[in-house]
Amino acid sequence: MDSQDRTKNKRIEREQGDVNTTADRQKYWERNLKDASKKWFDEDKKYFLHQSLSTPVLNVLSKARGIYIQDLNGKKYIDMHGNGVHNAGFNNPAVIEAVKKQLDEDLTFCPRRYTNIPAIELAKKLAEITPGGLCRSLFCPGGSEAIEMALMLAKQVTGRFKTISFWDSFHGAGRGAASIGGEEHFSGGFGPMVPGAYHAEFPNYYRNPWGFTSEEEVDAECLRQMELVLKRAPEMAAVIGEPISATPVVPSRRYWQGVKELCENYGALLIFDEIIEGFGRTGKLFACEHFVTPDILVLGKSMGGGLRLLPFAGIVTHEKYNICRHRSIGHYTHEKNALCSAAALAEINYIEENNLHEHAAELGDYTLQRLNELKEKHHLIGHVAGLGLHIGIDLVSNEKTKERAVDEAEIIMFKCLEKGLSTKTIEGNVLTLRPALVITRAEMDRAIDIIDQAIGEVEAGKKY
Repeated sequence: MDSQDRTKNKRIEREQGDVNTTADRQKYWERNLKDASKKWFDEDKKYFLHQSLSTPVLNVLSKARGIYIQDLNGKKYIDMHGNGVHNAGFNNPAVIEAVKKQLDEDLTFCPRRYTNIPAIELAKKLAEITPGGLCRSLFCPGGSEAIEMALMLAKQVTGRFKTISFWDSFHGAGRGAASIGGEEHFSGGFGPMVPGAYHAEFPNYYRNPWGFTSEEEVDAECLRQMELVLKRAPEMAAVIGEPISATPVVPSRRYWQGVKELCENYGALLIFDEIIEGFGRTGKLFACEHFVTPDILVLGKSMGGGLRLLPFAGIVTHEKYNICRHRSIGHYTHEKNALCSAAALAEINYIEENNLHEHAAELGDYTLQRLNELKEKHHLIGHVAGLGLHIGIDLVSNEKTKERAVDEAEIIMFKCLEKGLSTKTIEGNVLTLRPALVITRAEMDRAIDIIDQAIGEVEAGKKY
């Protein structure tokens, strides 16, 4: 029995993104992969392990700069995804200059048990710009590892091992991160996961399952359920979640204040995963500034400077949690990588010096206004949500029942790609818009116009 026979009856999960096994994906490949692109696509397909969301790939890229990615045929796309690494733009010249300088200084890798000036300066900078007295950092190669460090620290601080996280959340593909994640896609079929990982409902005001019509009712029910878990599974180490979900769903400040109060009452730490939302995306340097200061802040993606060869992540916490002299919770080879630190510091400085977080707030408000105008025009748009330049368009086939327009969303995504806009779907039907924060209003208008055209074509019956 070959691998296709073993997997053909498996349900493909669309929770985290668009999948690569549909008939429309096949049509996209046939229509858009030519000559060199087709050759290298076939090579990629031949040599990499196949997995949902990844390989076979969408296309083959030759460049990524600013807000754009470019394929081997020379076609440019405004990239509204970027895996969240491109807050200051792909290959930002200031970041490139900092990396070249670090390379010329012959200090890139730093062996463990030593330190270096770029790593120290980065930790100092994070202590200066993160809110609420966060001041102690630990770095690692990627976001999933950073989540693991945050969990281990919380367990060491509290002497407990249980956690509460949220259904439908994603925190990484490692075993610990997948255990607290709320998507079966990353835990199914792997046997027992990390014990003590409890889950709760996230306050989705548009899609709450109880039929509530006010945010206050949704918040109260979600907090009631969380407290029920805290009471019935006592000695919880931490509550961990994204302050704003990847969809995005934007909770009220009241909700997170309630969670923080529950954590304090039951002796648990609050961990915020800002791997996506950090470094200006939501209109502030850190998303937690809209809500409450966590006990541990997890950062990643754009912390690598928008250079995909430099993945970097870490945690920032309070002085009182500096208690692990007897343990190693972040024993990574690249813990204090000088090259990654130089790139991260350059990215942060560029965001601050150019007020990209303030630009994200202003342009985000404008974008939400334009998209809500489109909502009045298109019956496929059920809801628009977001904060700053972290925005989602919830597409529905029925405005009253809110049935997810999964097939239509995929077609719209492919139509957008062919018109020069790269986006992705999440939860099957939500178009996510997370551009580089250097995008201009004119470029955003162009992106919205493409979405408008693509939705209009699908509503007019023009399938892919």
